[in-house]
Amino acid sequence: MNGAELDRCREEIAQGCRVLAVRGLAPGILGHISMRVDDSRLLIRCRGPRERGLAYTTAEDIRLVDLSGASGADGELDHGYSAPFELPLHTRILRSRSDVRCVVHAHPRDVVAADLAGLSFLPIVGAYDIPGAVLAHGGVPVYPRSALIATPALGDEVAAALGDRPLVVMRGHGLTSTGTSVPEAVLRAISVDSIAALSLSVASAGGTVRSISAEDLADLPDLGAGLNQTVAWRHELARLPGE
Repeated sequence: MNGAELDRCREEIAQGCRVLAVRGLAPGILGHISMRVDDSRLLIRCRGPRERGLAYTTAEDIRLVDLSGASGADGELDHGYSAPFELPLHTRILRSRSDVRCVVHAHPRDVVAADLAGLSFLPIVGAYDIPGAVLAHGGVPVYPRSALIATPALGDEVAAALGDRPLVVMRGHGLTSTGTSVPEAVLRAISVDSIAALSLSVASAGGTVRSISAEDLADLPDLGAGLNQTVAWRHELARLPGE
């Protein structure tokens, strides 16, 4: 990547962080997004000298680091910036999944609550959220530990739990989603958070959370990336204050 491409990616990652915050998936100071640059470096939201939380992330907070968390280029970790403690969560998933370019880690309350309540993440909706239904139908794995993923060994455990799926729920912690782009990974996280919130509402009303029928699942059309990602992402950016 040249400098202009890196700057564009920094801004997209920063926007993704702000979208997570506005959606309530990362309402405080915890969470991060990364993007693979090459085999040995990634862009990632770093801890900075003016830390205020994901809602206030700017492109300046997105820094180029290597797989150990050291500076990926001259000046990247100057002025008090440092890689997040859970860098191994990102690097070990990127190492194990060549198809993944972006990793999102967030702490959505409803996802945590639904899992702790023993609710599975099922395709309970259809046309309400077609990409979400398709994702849930393929299965949403759960990493059963509530640890801070700060070592390569723990990162490997999460990567193993994720397997070939696009997203893994982390018990008592949050979720980690993946994608070929920031919009894809963030939108997947939003879909699973929506399913979690609906599942909690059904359970609290005394109902039973059930998948929609196989027939309805089969009838759901693929509306294409133009609507599922391009328009959906434009909408998410429009929700951001000042955008």
